[in-house]
Amino acid sequence: MARRTSGLPLRTTTCSRSAIPGTRERFDTVPDTDTLKDRVRTAIEEHRGEIVSLATSIQDEPELGFKEVETTRKVVETFEELGLEVEEPLAVTGARARIGSGDPVIAVLGELDALVNPEHPKADPETGACHACGHHAQIATMVGTAVAFATTDVLDELDGRVDAMAVPAEEYLDLGYRRSLKDEGRIEFFGGKQELLRRGHFDDVDAAMMVHAADDTPEREVTARNSTNGFVGKFVTYTGKASHAGGAPDEGVNALNAAVMGMNGIHAARERFRDEDAVRVHPIMTRGGDGVNVVPSEVTMESYTRARTIEAIEEANDDVNAALEAGAMAVGARVEIEDEPGYMPLRTNDAMVDAYEANAADLLGEDAIVTDSPHLTGSTDMGDVSQVVPALHPWAGGFEGNVHREDFAVADEEMAYVTQAKIVAGTIVDLLADPDAVEAIRAAKASKKSREEYLEDVRAFQDRVVGDYME
Repeated sequence: MARRTSGLPLRTTTCSRSAIPGTRERFDTVPDTDTLKDRVRTAIEEHRGEIVSLATSIQDEPELGFKEVETTRKVVETFEELGLEVEEPLAVTGARARIGSGDPVIAVLGELDALVNPEHPKADPETGACHACGHHAQIATMVGTAVAFATTDVLDELDGRVDAMAVPAEEYLDLGYRRSLKDEGRIEFFGGKQELLRRGHFDDVDAAMMVHAADDTPEREVTARNSTNGFVGKFVTYTGKASHAGGAPDEGVNALNAAVMGMNGIHAARERFRDEDAVRVHPIMTRGGDGVNVVPSEVTMESYTRARTIEAIEEANDDVNAALEAGAMAVGARVEIEDEPGYMPLRTNDAMVDAYEANAADLLGEDAIVTDSPHLTGSTDMGDVSQVVPALHPWAGGFEGNVHREDFAVADEEMAYVTQAKIVAGTIVDLLADPDAVEAIRAAKASKKSREEYLEDVRAFQDRVVGDYME
């Protein structure tokens, strides 16, 4: 659906260029990047109130993945007020606005969804949803960047296009609902960016970037050189035989015992995991039985198998599945293991990181740049994007408490909602104005997987293992 309405001031971003994109002679004159960055930062500052208001409104009405109807509506209305044509939905929910018409195309992403933590003070009382991961701040950064280029003529002096993309369902949860969407044929993957990749929304994108809230970092600092684990998601069902737990336990097959032994098998296998692979396995039991006086006949579990590389994920997951199957074998039960693609490892692009850090240092000072960036053992579907296009995914301060916990909160509105938009907009100016950076991005994209290659890799994690040891 395409829409266009009048609203905030719009400057048309089209111009003729004599240079061939991709060559060093991209401009008739060298762009004055300092002046251009001053203009985009001024535009963001002029719309500071609207940006902050949107972020706080989203925080006050959190929605879970693929259910972000109202959140998408708020973003769409903001795009329309900027005079932009909007494409929606992208994958059940989500929206995209294109600014400019040049090449290369840089996408700025903001995640729409909340997570579940009923203990958070801003949690929805009915769903437990809350923005304890800072996705509302990502939307502020994405919208602020759109403001920077939609209300100025900066792209007239650069060769490139900026796409603002509000993306659904980054948090890998509420999986029963997502399985229902999959069964209905509305999605194939549980992650929003995976669905966008499958549907071709990144086919014309040359680079993608977004900013994530840093864990327990109220200070004005940024970390941009991280990598993350990928993972495979697991659904496990143990089936036994019900019987009276007191009168005839010998006539039953205890599915709970099978599950416990499977979990203990995972723990025993941990010494096989190499430190350099950063393996993490964390199963939970979602159903443990139906009555204390009945031998449990069905027990269900969920888990992730995470690691630094695709190869390490596959190797560790084989060990995990063997342990789970051994639990069923030990007590004569049946086990069904359904593996679903989780997220791919995140790898960032050096040219994009360099430009981001330079702009962050310009606004925050050199001391704000954290250069000692450890590998992070969490996961994000931005890792999937980074398999296909060059990507940037820094962590930014301005937040207190730990992400996903009840104490997470914005500590510095300026840093969380406004400054990051200025940094990202300046980063885009530098990237589009620098022929060497453009060439580096194009070369990096050429070395990435095609959409078809990516889909082949991610679909390889879809598997079903059945071990039936019942008499």
